[in-house]
Amino acid sequence: MKKIHTDNAPLAVGPYSQAVVSGGMVYTSGQIAINPATNTIEAVTIQEQSEQVMKNLGAVLEASGSSFDKAVKTTCFLADMNDFSAFNEIYGKYFTSLPARSCVAVKTLPKNVLVEVEVIAEVNE
Repeated sequence: MKKIHTDNAPLAVGPYSQAVVSGGMVYTSGQIAINPATNTIEAVTIQEQSEQVMKNLGAVLEASGSSFDKAVKTTCFLADMNDFSAFNEIYGKYFTSLPARSCVAVKTLPKNVLVEVEVIAEVNE
């Protein structure tokens, strides 16, 4: 098992790794809309936050030796299911390989963000 860290994604906000590679797969922790350059949440709208989440996930996947097109399964958390359509539009630009997905609404997310996404993907061999 290999723990993944990249400065191009936010530091973990708790006792966990950005991702772990094991058995030819990478398991990312959920990414939220923290800008890693400033360590702050600058995005306000669901579209802006979704874009930042995808940038963060892309950095973690790259550091893991993977990419969006290697995604097998995603889990998406929304603070408001009314944001589903707007989120889905951004999500679809990145996950063009159409991995399996769950998307649920939750009461609150860390730092009161609007969206969080985690990914399971194959690593490049």
